[in-house]
Parts: sequence; C-alpha cells; structure tokens
Amino acid sequence: MTGIIGGSYGYPNVNSYMQGSRPVVNPGESTVVSPGRKSSPAECETCKNRKYQDGSDEMVSFKSAAHISPEASASRVRAHEQEHVSNAYKKAAQNNGKVLAANVSIKTAICPECGRTYTAGGTTTTKISYSDESNPYQQNKKSADAAAFIGQNLDIAV
Repeated sequence: MTGIIGGSYGYPNVNSYMQGSRPVVNPGESTVVSPGRKSSPAECETCKNRKYQDGSDEMVSFKSAAHISPEASASRVRAHEQEHVSNAYKKAAQNNGKVLAANVSIKTAICPECGRTYTAGGTTTTKISYSDESNPYQQNKKSADAAAFIGQNLDIAV
C-alpha cells in the first residue's frame, strides 16, 4: 500500500498581493530570503502550488490532487497514512486474517525555491497473515504442533 506523494506544478499566481515592492503569495510567512534561495517563504510559488495525491488502489483521501500548506502537511500526511493502517485492520478482520505489521514512513523535504521544510509524503506497508484451514500443509502443521505440546502444561491443585 502506498501513501501520498507530493509534487509541485506551475500554476499562475492569482491570489497574491503586494508587500512593499514584492508580491506575497503565502500571507503570514517570513519575507526574508535565505542565502542561496530564490525567494522567501511568503513569495514561494512552489509551496503555494504544491499538490498531494494518493497513488494506491485503496479508497482513502487525496485520490485527486489537493493542496496542503507546508504547516499542515505533517498532520495531514500522518492522518492519511493512518487511513491505510485502518484499512489493513478492516481487511484482516473481514477475511479471518491477522495484521502482523503496519509500518508508516513519513518523508520530509526542503523546498528548492524558499528553503522551507515540509512533509513531502508517506508510505504505509502492511503485512497480513491469513489462516487457510483447507490447506493440507496447515493441517499437518497443527497436528505436529499438537503432538509437541501434549503434556507440557501441568496444573496441580493441593
């Protein structure tokens, strides 16, 4: 199962206003341009236009591309990846399975234009075990286990 992935697209700036002589596209952000960067976080078109979209085949959020602000990206990505974990538990419960592992990996990145750190996406990996009672190997394993465990428990009452 795969989580969401981040990307940036160059859409025209339609929601900017002027602060001094420079346009501001991300109001409330710092207007200081860091050394080696093209713009400040307040002027960053890349952060303004970054979209997130889910690449899995599950029914979860972000099936169509949507914008998340850099400040909200961490909590939104974690919540999205939790949807994948919840789906794994539901799938296991419906099919007589057991979730053996559910691992979530969150990726961060630095905007190349303004230098701001943001959550770039995440990946959820799950491992589910399904017991197959009709499988002859599974039945043989149960018989062998039963033979090994007979007599290993001792309950003494005085």
